[in-house]
Amino acid sequence: MPETLTPPVAFALASSGVFLLVGMLGGLWKWRAMLTSESHAAPVYVDIANRAALLYSFACVVLAELARYAPYPTWLTLTATAAPIAFFAIAVAVYVLLAARGRTETQFSERTFFTTTGTAILAIVEIAGTAVLLGGFVYTLLRG
Repeated sequence: MPETLTPPVAFALASSGVFLLVGMLGGLWKWRAMLTSESHAAPVYVDIANRAALLYSFACVVLAELARYAPYPTWLTLTATAAPIAFFAIAVAVYVLLAARGRTETQFSERTFFTTTGTAILAIVEIAGTAVLLGGFVYTLLRG
């Protein structure tokens, strides 16, 4: 493995590719739905799953670059990288599941674990992991 392709960077870049592929496949699903729908619009969760996967693919590239310059031990950098990516994957999986079920109203119309505590945990983990990596990058940048 090249020196700059550490396990956290490799994981984030591989995840980016998977999210990009899922987004492209979601685009086919969306296109097919638009062709067959009377309104020529994709179901809301098909659209959300497609867009989220594409956006998360690029977020993974940013996490990879931040991880590349993190001054932490590998285990900490990998944890700070993998935790947000795991929650990105959970979010996309939930959107795909809701789309497959044909859900048309927002999932937040019902109070469940996913829409309350689960969403709070998702936000905390995604923000904390990113903050750890960004803090490491800034530290590396400032120490020159």
